[in-house]
Amino acid sequence: MVSVKNKITRFSHNFSFWESNLRFLIFLLFAVFCFFSLSCTTRSAAERRLEPPKSVQDLRLDDIARYSAEDPAQAIHLLEVYKAIYGSRDAYPAAEDPEIAGRLEKLREDASGSLRQAQIRAVEEKRWADAASLARSLASLGISVESTGEEPELALEYARQQMDQGNSLPAFLAAVRAHELKPLEPEDALFFLEKAVNAKQRRTAAFFLNTIADSEAVPQELRDYALGRDAASDMIKGVATVWVDRGYRIERGRGIPDRVLGSAFFVDASGLLITNYHVISSEVDPKYEGYSRMFIRMGDSASARIPARVIGWDKAMDLALIKAEYTPEYVYSVADRIVPSVGDTVYAIGSPGGLEKTVTQGIVSALGRRFLQIGDVIQIDALVNHGNSGGPVVDMAGRLVGIVFAGIEQYPGLNFAVPAERLAAALPAMIAGGKAERPWLGLSVSETITGAEIIYVAPSTPASEQLIREGLVITSINGRKAEAPQGALIPALQDELFPLRPGELVTLELADSEGNAEKHVLRLQARPEIPLVEAAKKDSRERIAAPLFGLILTPAAGTSVFASYQVKKVVRGSVADEAGLSENDPVSIRGFRILEDNGYALMEIDVKKRRMGYMETSMQLPALLDSPDTL
Repeated sequence: MVSVKNKITRFSHNFSFWESNLRFLIFLLFAVFCFFSLSCTTRSAAERRLEPPKSVQDLRLDDIARYSAEDPAQAIHLLEVYKAIYGSRDAYPAAEDPEIAGRLEKLREDASGSLRQAQIRAVEEKRWADAASLARSLASLGISVESTGEEPELALEYARQQMDQGNSLPAFLAAVRAHELKPLEPEDALFFLEKAVNAKQRRTAAFFLNTIADSEAVPQELRDYALGRDAASDMIKGVATVWVDRGYRIERGRGIPDRVLGSAFFVDASGLLITNYHVISSEVDPKYEGYSRMFIRMGDSASARIPARVIGWDKAMDLALIKAEYTPEYVYSVADRIVPSVGDTVYAIGSPGGLEKTVTQGIVSALGRRFLQIGDVIQIDALVNHGNSGGPVVDMAGRLVGIVFAGIEQYPGLNFAVPAERLAAALPAMIAGGKAERPWLGLSVSETITGAEIIYVAPSTPASEQLIREGLVITSINGRKAEAPQGALIPALQDELFPLRPGELVTLELADSEGNAEKHVLRLQARPEIPLVEAAKKDSRERIAAPLFGLILTPAAGTSVFASYQVKKVVRGSVADEAGLSENDPVSIRGFRILEDNGYALMEIDVKKRRMGYMETSMQLPALLDSPDTL
């Protein structure tokens, strides 16, 4: 009989034997697996080496193909980029490679078809605003959307939809937009006329009454209301004081209440008000880290403070839309788009120094002042002070003509207002909520005798991607000629882009000095908050001198330790022009600084002015970063 100890010993030996064999077997299987894997990999690599590498053109076409279904507007834009890089100004490089030409044509058809299908889906889902945006993009490509709805019809459908949902402000704005694109039918105008009378918006009612050719067919009570006039005592009831509590600030060791006072006026019975962005900026500015609470008051300083919140804002226009849970006694109309004339008498209503319901009188001193990034503003001599910001400016007939936004303390009669027509154009984006995004091509332009000349193309923008060059003149945007009275051309071009959304397609036609024309279809980007700051961070000092200082330079040989240039051109009315620089002046750039928090840039130069016998002078040129000459 074998002892238990011997059995255990034999078992241990056997286990060790099988364990060693098992390890060997596993190793053998692993080696075989690796051999076959490496063989397959080697064969795949060998096979791949036999394939010709893809060209840069093919890689770009693959990128475009990926966008065709998901973002067809971007695909169209990239096709234009491809044309700019590999083709001529007017055509794709079809003659050189028929295969590539076929792929390009197919990609364009696919992208256009996807864009068309997106518009059809938007119409089916009754997303009228999206459908109108897509219709504009399709129109820029020359694709008819008559069967699915053009922009005027879609805007009208959106207006009716919003009215059915009880949103009268966007409804009236959309109906006015529809009429501007295509005159309203009498029954449509009558519908909105009745709604305006019910909403007690006399000026809106007057607008729709004026669109009806046979006004005698309109019921008498509707005509009487629309042709009436609001009293100043009523209009005052629609103005509120905005009060922003920002806690305390410390000065010389003492806590001082930090308060911002402004004015606002009601534009909808639901409690929506318009004011200036700079009044409520602490409520939405991500850079502000302190305490901020906003209220409105409807009476004097003893009146109840009603909490308010920001709905949307447009910093470029210094406008904001706020809301309070309050039913106003009077609502201002923003539908009739009144443009005043120089010399017209106007009234400014607001709360200067916190003194509510103050009315001052003056005249329109000038139009077309360029103080904002986009568009122009009205100059008035009605007295306004701190607290007036955001208040309405009305004419003798009680029509809204502007919104107070700025004054110059040293000159009491020098004050400015955002035109009411620009408020109406800005409102839809603010109603949508949050920061209003505006479109951007990436161009700085100068008005010359030949038209709107491009003086700068910012890097990483739609215009730079399509290799658009400085020196070209803009002849049309979306088929509308670039024409306007002297001094108003750039605001007119900005007005063409202003209602469009980032992401839409736009057609830009250009011409050079010899009359040679070229056409581009670009996808709009969202406009940077301060476009030239972003450009200056990416571009060279000599290039950024053009949009900031009006100084167009070319490299030149020189003995200075700093980079030397020659002045190629000085933009009329620019900082360089006012500093006395002229063509062919030798210039060296000593330094360049952007003081973003202060809102301006500084360039230090050495210049030998031709007008002064080439005597060398050192100068420091300052320029505001908020250039109004950008598209």
